[in-house]
Order: sequence, then C-alpha cells, then structure tokens
Amino acid sequence: MRTLRSIYPKIYDFDNLYAAYLEARKGKRYRNEVLQFTAQLEENLIQLQNELIYKTYHVGRYREFYVREPKKRLIMSLRFRDRVVQWAIYRQLNPWFDRQFIYDSYGCRIGKGAHRAADRLQYWMRLVRRKKRQYYYLKLDISKYFYRVDHEVLMRILRKRIHDQDLLELLGRLITCEHAAFGLPAFTNPEDCPEEARLHDKGMPIGNLTSQMFANIYLHDLDHYAKQELRLRHYIRYMDDVIILHHDKRYLHEAKNLVEAFLWEELRLNLNTKTTIRPINQGVEFVGFRIYSTHRKLKKASVKKMKARLEYVRAAFAREEIALETFNATTASYAGLLKHFSSFGLRTKLGL
Repeated sequence: MRTLRSIYPKIYDFDNLYAAYLEARKGKRYRNEVLQFTAQLEENLIQLQNELIYKTYHVGRYREFYVREPKKRLIMSLRFRDRVVQWAIYRQLNPWFDRQFIYDSYGCRIGKGAHRAADRLQYWMRLVRRKKRQYYYLKLDISKYFYRVDHEVLMRILRKRIHDQDLLELLGRLITCEHAAFGLPAFTNPEDCPEEARLHDKGMPIGNLTSQMFANIYLHDLDHYAKQELRLRHYIRYMDDVIILHHDKRYLHEAKNLVEAFLWEELRLNLNTKTTIRPINQGVEFVGFRIYSTHRKLKKASVKKMKARLEYVRAAFAREEIALETFNATTASYAGLLKHFSSFGLRTKLGL
C-alpha cells in the first residue's frame, strides 16, 4: 500500500498558504471577511504558518444554516482564515489520494462530476442493451452519509495511508472538533435533532472542503471491495450513491447483501430505504436525472423546483428586487443544465 510521508511541512509552506488563499477567495473576494484578511495578507498568512508550525492552530467557530436544494441539509461554514487552512491541506493531499481512486468514482473530483457520471452510466446501458439478456440495476444509497461517518474509522483509514504524525494530529482536530458536533443519531434528520443531541464521534460538516475529500477517502475501500473482491464490472459511484448493472437479479441481491455487510462491518454505515433493484429499461435515477439508454430526463421533483425558482426570479426582477445580472445568471444556468438531456418541450414551456 502506498503511503504519504513528511507532507506536513509542505502544508505550512508560505507559497502553499498563499496559493490556498487565492483558491479560498475565488468568487468571494469582495466579502468583508475576505477584504479584512487581504488588507493584512502577509501578516495573516505568517500567523497561520506559525500556528501550524507550533501546533497552536485551532479550528474556528462554525456558522450554521440550512439549504433546501436538492434536499434540506444542515450546512456548517467556517471563517475565511480556516478555509485557507483547509485549502492548504486539500492542495497537498487531494491530488495524491485522487490518483488512488477508481476511475468510476465521480463525486467532487476534477474532470469528473455529475454529467460525466451520467454519460458513463448511459454508455454502459447502451452496451448491455445490445445483448439478448434483460439487465437490471441495483441502486445503493447510504443513509445520512455525511452525518454518519465514524471518526474512529476515518482516522484508522487515514493512518493506513499517512505516515506523518503532525499531519494526522491536524486532521484529527478537523474531524473531531472541540466545539462542534456533526453527527446525527440513527434515523434522525438534521432539522429534528437539537444541537445538544448531536454526536461528537460521528459526522462531517457539509460545507467543508476537506469533508468532500474525506468522503471519497472513506468510501474508497468500498470501491476496492466492489471492484477487486466482488468483481463488479459495471459499478459506478457518485459520492454516496452507487449504481451496479448486471443481468442476474439474484446476483444483484447477493451483491447488495455483501455490500451492506461490508458497509456495516468495516465502515459502520447503513443503506437506506431508497436501495432498490429494477430493470434498466425503466430508467435509472442517478445524479438528478432519470437515465435511459437512448436519452435522459430531469427528475420530476427537479422540474417542479426549477419552475418554482424561475417564477420567483422573474417576479422578483419585475418588482426590481434583483439586478439584471442576477436574473440573467439564473436563467443562463438553467438553460445550460437543460442542454444536457432531452428537454425541448421543457425549454419551450419555461421560455428558455
């Protein structure tokens, strides 16, 4: 197994911290906290560097809020200086880990993404459609993934691959924060769980750059098990959503049971009720689309939300509550999304 050694000094290297600052400020350079940090940029970066060198750095307080697209989620946001540190870590660790990931893992990876994942799955569906046998898909969905990641398991995985104690101590402070709990008890939704009931030994904050990296690292062992041990040829993962294609329905049931056992025994995770096995000719719901071998459609729930959002934006623009640039940016983003699937009728209805 390949391991990382002596990487910590590269993280607090001044050039790395400056590059991290540039990444962290993208799209946010005129926000007050970014302007304040930039006004004394060299001093602030040297301060962060010294805190990392002398191991006095502590993660700042999180700001919490909810988003409702595509589903209601608790987002936890850090101060700008903490985001610089996260980028400094990410720039050194993620490229190395990314090279270890399987090809068909598409979530939060450069050059991958939702549209590439949809293209790959559709390519497989076209291949198997030419065969005489009926093919089925197994859809695996991990229950409350970001809220249920086990800190002890994650640190065990990181210790296997990182042989740098200083770095492991820093990652440990990020994963188990002294003043914030990220985990949810089983069968609990974030909006129904009071802050005092959250778990300190589970969960990752949605909104952290490092959480995206940890999420892929955590499930890498599952990918390896599926590809190397179970020999699943048509296996694709986008973050915590997995699709497996096979012509034998019984085989998929066996694969589901084996994966479920692996998830619990090795990673302390469970599958949720969305896990299902169906014929691929019914279309496969994946990365926001219903995908067929010949075309793809946006899910009905997504269409409904898109219509409501466009109606709101148009009404707000008519009332002069939003600027023309905001209106154009919103409509352009939806128009760009609609180009990725069969949507002539929908575009006509929406006026895009």
